Amino acid sequence: MRALRIWLVGTGTVGTWLAGVLGSQRERLAASYGLSATVVGAASARGGFVYDAGGLDLASLPAAAGGRAAAAGRRGGRWPSTIEGLRATEADLLVEVSASPAADGEPGLTHMREALQRQIPVVTSNKWPVALHGAELAALARSQGVAFRAESTVMSGTPVLSTLAEGLAGAVPVALRGLLNATANFILSQMADGRSYEDALAEAQRAGLAERDPAADVEGHDTVAKVMILSGLVFGRQLRREQIACRGITAVTGQETAEAAAAGGRIRHVATLGFTGPGGAGSVTARVQPEFTGPGDPLVNVNGTTNAVVFEADPVGQVTITGPGAGPQLAGQGVLSDIIAVASRRAAGS
Repeated sequence: MRALRIWLVGTGTVGTWLAGVLGSQRERLAASYGLSATVVGAASARGGFVYDAGGLDLASLPAAAGGRAAAAGRRGGRWPSTIEGLRATEADLLVEVSASPAADGEPGLTHMREALQRQIPVVTSNKWPVALHGAELAALARSQGVAFRAESTVMSGTPVLSTLAEGLAGAVPVALRGLLNATANFILSQMADGRSYEDALAEAQRAGLAERDPAADVEGHDTVAKVMILSGLVFGRQLRREQIACRGITAVTGQETAEAAAAGGRIRHVATLGFTGPGGAGSVTARVQPEFTGPGDPLVNVNGTTNAVVFEADPVGQVTITGPGAGPQLAGQGVLSDIIAVASRRAAGS
């Protein structure tokens, strides 16, 4: 069993969790999945890039990548930026779990392109590079004969991308509807039980679901990114942000949620995506907005932090996937499953 040498870019909560699992569960992962992983390079936004060809100490990765420790061993080194470190070193897999901004997806986009152009597979939870350039990155990976996997960018650890793109391979994607933001769904679920928007938001913040500035979640920007990712990686169509109509949940009133409940339904923050024409080659319908979901709608009883996607494909019909959609451990699990998939493909020699 040959060790999979990993560059780990991003030592925040997801990266730290992942490093912990790769270290503490090494024997289980090897026995169950044939995964033997060695982190040879690590990077953080402020600390630059640290490398040791013999393997970094997983227990001290956050400190090492943060610039508070030197790279160990004679085959190590440190670079002031991640891209300099990537270009100067070697690995079998890039795991990109940093958080690039929505404006341009940088520097995560550059990191991914660098790896793929060198025929090094990429696993990522970094949302905006995939939202803005997912179709391009997937095409680049195919042209180089390597994997590009981004399971954790949509619904965290719930396997939606792999299910739709691989489990339903060969089917023609037609449309989807979904609840893709756990914070928005939690708030609207609380409001359906009679709480005000302000109280529901405060509860979400106390529970660690919403940031101090919750705009990305409650105004729909996070969901827009996920619609773009689904479009690029499942439908093969790259969307621009302005192609997706977006309205957040901040204007939803208690009266609206009460009236919806009285009618046997719920107000949900629904993402909709569909393409017209043969094989989805025509015009696009893409929106994120609060909508009434009535009795019989697959989304009506999806409560709390649960996410869901209702996917329509030819000739399969409708497939519904539900599962948890928030939390660093869940995101880390999605990344881990992608790493295992890459390792399995590598072991098979493809």
